[in-house]
Amino acid sequence: MQQGQTRPGQAWRNRTRVKTGLEALLEEGAFWLKGQRIGLITNPTGVGPDLTSTIDLLRSRPDFKLAALFGPEHGVRGDAQAGVTVENATDSRTGLPMYSLYGKTKKPAPEMLDGLDVLVYELQDIGVRFYTNIYTLAYSIQAAGEAGIPFVVLDRPAPLGGVAIEGNRLKEGFSSFVGDYALPVRYGLTCGELANYLNNRFSFGADLRVARMKGWERGMWFDETGLPWVAPSPNMPTLETAAAYPGTCLFEGTNLSEGRGTTMPFQVIGAPWVDGVRLAERMNGLDLPGARFRPVWFAPTFSKHAGQRCSGVQVHVMDREVYPALRVGLELLSAVYRLHPDEFKWLPPHEGSQRHFFDLLMGTDEVRLELDAGAPAADLARPWEKAAAGFAAEVAPYRLY
Repeated sequence: MQQGQTRPGQAWRNRTRVKTGLEALLEEGAFWLKGQRIGLITNPTGVGPDLTSTIDLLRSRPDFKLAALFGPEHGVRGDAQAGVTVENATDSRTGLPMYSLYGKTKKPAPEMLDGLDVLVYELQDIGVRFYTNIYTLAYSIQAAGEAGIPFVVLDRPAPLGGVAIEGNRLKEGFSSFVGDYALPVRYGLTCGELANYLNNRFSFGADLRVARMKGWERGMWFDETGLPWVAPSPNMPTLETAAAYPGTCLFEGTNLSEGRGTTMPFQVIGAPWVDGVRLAERMNGLDLPGARFRPVWFAPTFSKHAGQRCSGVQVHVMDREVYPALRVGLELLSAVYRLHPDEFKWLPPHEGSQRHFFDLLMGTDEVRLELDAGAPAADLARPWEKAAAGFAAEVAPYRLY
């Protein structure tokens, strides 16, 4: 980069704070909600600019009635760990019924929608295919369409910038709650844009309305919006975690720790049998853009290898504008596999599934099989550039910013 040039996104650092769809809609009189009984799909990221809960903001309005709460994975109040089934309950703070969309059903059942006039979606997403909030969004749009009630998305920033599209598109036969609808790993859309795309592309038939943000421009990372960061899930504490996540989440499908149970989930990768020094040397020798790797030792307090001393690497995102998250994840997998062929294992299929969990994350079994056969990680990622370009063209009509 030449002297005097700025990276994409730097021009926004001193601009006025972005207004989310929630703030914009309320400022404009909440015309879509007037006189309506509202079901709100939210979690702790549903907040106004001063961190007041969206639940409290909507409850305080006299011109409509908040009648029910719906929670994605981790629950409305965000107190459930990853993968933990959440039951329906009554919210202790508001007395409202609190329906779980990560329990017996992942789609709002007709009886949950009885008496509601509109469903509202207000929570922060990450922009990655295997982050389950987007399937809560998709299935809820379907349910609203079937019930004949409007679905309102209060749009929020794409935290990773909304520009980069990365990775393969999910193949038929590999659909699950961590991957569906032939999306690439990073799809480069806000939740409102994604809702528009899904509703139209897959004919959900919902009366979908998106309350647009004000001041957000494509290319802005979350820390350039002026908005406060609230962890979207217990293991997504920082924006740097989110930047690494599209690649390091793949380790969920292996016998290595992906850092759950540490203060740096998805940034540290390791196991009791990993040689972190050799792994860091090998990874740094690849000279991947925007990435460095440091040997670390850690003991997870829960999840894989809980209470055991592990060695591995910390992934440092040195330049997020050029950092190839998915390529980093694949190269790390390949490096660990080659350094520790006897210890490295793919986790077996879950009970009731014939697919390896890694394959569900990748949306194909080709990557696992190619790595087993010794294929270089760089060769696996190369064909995905064409798939990304095709998806970018496909979603262009649905971009709002």
